[in-house]
Amino acid sequence: MPAENFLPVVVVNSRAVARLRAGHPWIYRSDVVSAEGASPGALVEVKNERGRFLGSAFYSTASEIALRLLSPATIEKLAELVRERIRNAVEYRRNVVRDTDAYRVVFSEADELPGLIVDRYNDVLVLEALTQATDDGELKKAVVAELVEEFAPAGIVERAEPRIRQLEKLPPSDGGLLYGGKTETTFTMNGVRFHHRALTGQKTGAFLDQRENYAAAAACAHGDALDVFCYQGGFALHLARVCRRVTAVDSSRPALEQAEQNAALNPGLPEIEWIEANAFDLLKDYAAAGRQYDTIVLDPPAFARSRRALQTALRGYKELNLRALKMLRPGGILVTCSCSYHVGEGEFVGMLASAAVDAHRFVRILEKRGQSRDHPVVLTVPETSYLKCVIAVVSR
Repeated sequence: MPAENFLPVVVVNSRAVARLRAGHPWIYRSDVVSAEGASPGALVEVKNERGRFLGSAFYSTASEIALRLLSPATIEKLAELVRERIRNAVEYRRNVVRDTDAYRVVFSEADELPGLIVDRYNDVLVLEALTQATDDGELKKAVVAELVEEFAPAGIVERAEPRIRQLEKLPPSDGGLLYGGKTETTFTMNGVRFHHRALTGQKTGAFLDQRENYAAAAACAHGDALDVFCYQGGFALHLARVCRRVTAVDSSRPALEQAEQNAALNPGLPEIEWIEANAFDLLKDYAAAGRQYDTIVLDPPAFARSRRALQTALRGYKELNLRALKMLRPGGILVTCSCSYHVGEGEFVGMLASAAVDAHRFVRILEKRGQSRDHPVVLTVPETSYLKCVIAVVSR
């Protein structure tokens, strides 16, 4: 962790100043005028070209996001500020999280801790450092110390995403235990139990951002249900509590094996049919065969990782939704999701409308939803809003 006195100064242009004044904490590399003496991950002072102080930020020598504003004030004790913001994040969750012992504790910019993700799974916490600054050993010590004080966990595990580390020019890392000795546990969402293995799986091990959408889907679901891109069974297990039959599809055999183990944790559910298949091929075959369902869930991975991929992504979403709409019985429920930030809500709903017209179905929206409240959206940081979930009913 860099020294907290005599900080390097990074000078930025007028575009960056306007962005900061609008409440956005990011400054792009193209808007940096000079960064003399600023090392990778350094805490720096940000000034305009006239020398006016704008705030304190984390600096990256690799990312296109060169600066992430941490405070509009001078920071004298970084570790203390980080610990205070973790306490604030924990307190926020105490007020908004219900019916679970698994949720996001720290959500990067949304908790004024840019580049830091912390998720709780019962008595195991999982940490992700996404920038040069948050990968610093001393800063991590402060994070771990505060998490131990707040939660007294049985284990704190770091997950290291190779792609992120490569983009930030960080050395390869396998992650691993930072505290305690436990890396596996069970957790509960909305009364449904799940296994958690902190060192395997996507993200930090589960899709916590869908937790409230799982419950909303179950409140509308009925009859014969199909869950496409089921991963470890989040939607499928919730649907199984209210539906007659559930078929769940994913292309990952390890994910399906985990889903089956999760199902075994919840006795009394009807048997779920787990199918390993490519979702596009399976929906095409099922639609051609005239299969019909009362509830269909579509929760694909991000199709648009950049704005350039938007049109391709929308074509993929439309193909999935078109086939699903054709397979729903009158009165059927469609739960359709996108976790692509670059696909806005308007574009996603427009895609769904186009699919409905082509499928010759009369579709009414019951709910338009986003990520669960432990993944808060900051009004001036649109990047914190990424998940779209539409629940609709097909009337005819």
